[in-house]
Amino acid sequence: MRRRRYRKQDFPVADIRRFLEPGPIVLVSSAWKGERNIMTMGWHMVMEFSPALVGCLIAGSNHSFELIRRARECVINVPTVELADEVVGIGNCSGATVDKFSRFRLTALPAAKVKAPLIAECYANLECRLHDGRLIDRYNVFIWEVVKAHAPAAPKYPRTLHYHGGGVFMRAGKTVSYRRKFRPEML
Repeated sequence: MRRRRYRKQDFPVADIRRFLEPGPIVLVSSAWKGERNIMTMGWHMVMEFSPALVGCLIAGSNHSFELIRRARECVINVPTVELADEVVGIGNCSGATVDKFSRFRLTALPAAKVKAPLIAECYANLECRLHDGRLIDRYNVFIWEVVKAHAPAAPKYPRTLHYHGGGVFMRAGKTVSYRRKFRPEML
């Protein structure tokens, strides 16, 4: 079988996020001293399975940054494509001047292990506590341990949003299993 080869040209390095965005856009909820907020985030990665560690980059200029840094906990909420308007809207306003739960009609539920609220309308909610903060001051990178997770049994693979930059999203679509090609220890 002949595989396709691509004709390439120089590409702006500032735009490479289009190829590497790691996963679905998430909504990060936070709470500190009576204030709560939600931010839209795309820069995250799974770092370990057990304990479940997730790395996140949160811009220091983001209103949530200080709430999250001080609280040392948050909830990573995974929205589906049905919340696309809310995802964009939340990313386009500041929690310094807007109660985003109210503005976007999202339901804040109490979490089991952290003070930050869950977002009821999101497919999954991952309660997180700071595991390692050594990269916060230098790179704005938080390494979280997921201490409690909430998700429905179905659908197993929800339709999530993935950001390419420039206001362009990809919607997760059909899933394809290559499970039979994996060695069992690699699953």
